[in-house]
Amino acid sequence: MITRGLSVSGAVALSVGVVIGCGTPGGQTAAGPAPVYAADARPGTIRLVADPSPLPALSMQDLDGRTITTDDLLGKVTLVNFWATWCGPCRAEIPDLIKLQARYPDHLQIIGVSADEGPVQVVEDFVTEFGINYPIVLGTPELSRAFPGVMALPTSFIIDPEGRVVQTHVGLISPGVLEQETRFLAALDLNITVDLVDENPHGLLVNAAQATEVPGLDLTTLTPEQRTIALQRLNEEGCTCGCMLTLAQCRINDPSCGVSLPLAEQLVTEIVGDPS
Repeated sequence: MITRGLSVSGAVALSVGVVIGCGTPGGQTAAGPAPVYAADARPGTIRLVADPSPLPALSMQDLDGRTITTDDLLGKVTLVNFWATWCGPCRAEIPDLIKLQARYPDHLQIIGVSADEGPVQVVEDFVTEFGINYPIVLGTPELSRAFPGVMALPTSFIIDPEGRVVQTHVGLISPGVLEQETRFLAALDLNITVDLVDENPHGLLVNAAQATEVPGLDLTTLTPEQRTIALQRLNEEGCTCGCMLTLAQCRINDPSCGVSLPLAEQLVTEIVGDPS
């Protein structure tokens, strides 16, 4: 990201369009829930997009059959988290998302978008096992259009109370960062400083993200079960070009690598069971 050299703290973040209201000096914080995480785990400065894009009108249905629309999200901070049951980093961050949802029910709405392609029952069992306390919806073309560019899991979109996407996180992100973003956007902490930045296209695979698409590799012909196995192996097995990355990371971070593509193709062939 490219910093524009502009930081905002305290009452107003004009370029983000978040009006927090007037406060008084002297370390004051607005009334509201106490933080989940200790002060040393929550950064004093967060980054938000300087020119946020409004979320298009959309509708989604959670596993319980409830319909959620864009209008339902207005007035709260929303965290839309793309994940999958097979994604290790996703599983690692879910307990923190549960804690944040429980602490900020009046200020934050988390929505999990499952990228699983297998039976819905697998997702439902996972939700029950982990005790997930926020709505889970299944990925749809409409959601893919509303939140473009999800090539890795987890990917989280932060939406302000006015319905604009103000940040995108790819991979595992410190829950302290997510909490600070929530507290700032919900006007719960007047002391957080915001760096306004240009939008990051997230071209690299970072923060233990698990790829869902691999450049040069067509996974659309695989069955859902084969695709899940392929993605798991591509995100676990290392490339031998010397990059010290997984095959998926190497393909995304360096599509010109002549080693990772043949290895990835061989891996897929093994899964499909084609001896040729």
